[in-house]
Amino acid sequence: MKNKIFSAIILAALICAGSYFLFFQKKPAFVPYRTFYSEVSDGKISEATISSDKINFKYNGGETVFSTENPDSPALKEFLLLNSVKITEEQDFSEIISTVLDVLFYVIFFAVIIFAFRKFISPNTFKTVHRTGVKFSDIVGMENLKKDMMQIADIMKNPAAYRAKGIRMPKGILLEGAPGNGKTLFARALAGEAKVNFIPAKATDFESMFMAIGPAKVKLLFAKARKRTPCIVFIDEFDGIGTKRNYSGSAIETENTRIVTALLNELDGFTPHDGILVLAATNSRDALDEALIRPGRFDAKYTVPYPDFESREKLIEKYSAGKNYSFDPKILAKNFSGFSCAQIESVINRAALVASQQLEMRKNRGSRIFFGLLLY
Repeated sequence: MKNKIFSAIILAALICAGSYFLFFQKKPAFVPYRTFYSEVSDGKISEATISSDKINFKYNGGETVFSTENPDSPALKEFLLLNSVKITEEQDFSEIISTVLDVLFYVIFFAVIIFAFRKFISPNTFKTVHRTGVKFSDIVGMENLKKDMMQIADIMKNPAAYRAKGIRMPKGILLEGAPGNGKTLFARALAGEAKVNFIPAKATDFESMFMAIGPAKVKLLFAKARKRTPCIVFIDEFDGIGTKRNYSGSAIETENTRIVTALLNELDGFTPHDGILVLAATNSRDALDEALIRPGRFDAKYTVPYPDFESREKLIEKYSAGKNYSFDPKILAKNFSGFSCAQIESVINRAALVASQQLEMRKNRGSRIFFGLLLY
């Protein structure tokens, strides 16, 4: 109740103040502009306040305020100054509102820009995985590739020992292969074996509706990697950002060229002793820019193959674990020739789903026959 009374008193005071200024405040006496102009020329006016629609002025030695029209002449201010009139310019309400709206526009505009940059170039764009939880023992087959990777993991774990032998860690490794054969799993396993930080990224992380965001994200990625050494930077779908540069002049090609240039600068900007290994995965090595994958930037290039017969057999046993269906893995391994690891898992999962549906249908049909015999 007290709050309502207090609010009512404030509102009444505001209404009274507004009414006073609108209706009771004494208005200046009006003087025609011709008279005002003549008296300014005669040096009788001491000061004038100019607003958008009128001019308030005082005579020499007087305190009474008079008023006249504002002709909005560009020469008026100069005329008053030449006749020693002290000028004050007064903004009306509409001009104040316009100024406030202009300020608000710029505040909102820059706030949107800052928000967009924070959203698209956030420090949390690239997450650091401290322990991947994957080892080479979790990967089925591909023993030759595992041996090469184990050597690289050993170099990352013992860089000083290898440096004493004159052996440097490669800056980058390129993994090429068809989708679904385990390139990402290999990258995670390498980080797990080497016990180093793992920073995953993919081509779409560098795409943006704003120009120059992609190169900025490349710099952000490597800046974070330098703070997390030793670490592995893994870039999936590498052909999405490392394609051959095309100087056609289109916005897309210009942005791609900038991203590739930023990658070149970053790869050249750190040494093998910095403890950063760039691991890139691609489905098409031929699409990549030659300057990007030359020796000295990507020193090693490996192909992740389709699983062979023995690997397919082990994968079938792995993916069918826990499924209550019996089959011969050797027969399936023979029929799965040319399948990727992901395809094998998908087919086995689909087969288990269909088998489960068929079994359920048989149970329901058997129940209906049983109840039919009882009714009969």
